[in-house]
Amino acid sequence: MQVQINTDKNIDGNERLVSFYTSEIERELAHFDDKITRVEVHFKDENSEKISKNDKTCVFEVRIAKKEPLVVTEQADTVEKAFSGAVGKMKRLLKSTYEKMQQY
Repeated sequence: MQVQINTDKNIDGNERLVSFYTSEIERELAHFDDKITRVEVHFKDENSEKISKNDKTCVFEVRIAKKEPLVVTEQADTVEKAFSGAVGKMKRLLKSTYEKMQQY
């Protein structure tokens, strides 16, 4: 599984952030590892330095061989909460997608 982390200009995409989120993705999606070819995560801060509710966005895209990409989005007041919410949504989406694939 290839993992790519992207950030906008308002979020510091340093090596520590990339390493941490890459390991979290690998751990959280380990159950689906044999089917996933690529994971892309995009972090955005909508309001830059201004503080507002739910201004951090995490877009989580998973590519499965021979299937359309699966995409979920989560907004929260911190990057960590947005990531956590997006991972939870993606795990549920992957589970339901695999269940449907097995039925056909």
